[in-house]
Amino acid sequence: MIRIKILMVGKATKEPWIEAGVDHYLRRMVSTLEVSTLFLKDDSQLLSHMEKERCCLALDPRGRVMTSETFADTLALYAEKGGARLTFVIGGAEGLPQAARERADVMISFSALTFPHQLCRLILAEQLYRSCELWRGSPYHK
Repeated sequence: MIRIKILMVGKATKEPWIEAGVDHYLRRMVSTLEVSTLFLKDDSQLLSHMEKERCCLALDPRGRVMTSETFADTLALYAEKGGARLTFVIGGAEGLPQAARERADVMISFSALTFPHQLCRLILAEQLYRSCELWRGSPYHK
């Protein structure tokens, strides 16, 4: 089982539909991935937590744009490098600090558009689930 930690600057969502969406995807992949989220107060807390992590994948509009297949392959590659433990990093309202970008093993962009961090977490949850389905050969991805 791959253990994924999501580090986010900001508070938990106030939008129940976002939390319901995240929970929906997390429940569907419980046999493959174990996902937890840690909400952090500020960038200094984020950087402190990143230093303790083996493998950090940062979500940032300046990162590499990927297809879902490439994302799944990248996830598998870094899970192997990180001993089945990965950390995704999502910045707050101001995005990621430069130090977090430099610390990240890879930067991934879901879009050149700017998303609220809570919505980015939902998109990440769906892409994690899609990766699990790609690995299984499921028709979900089509």
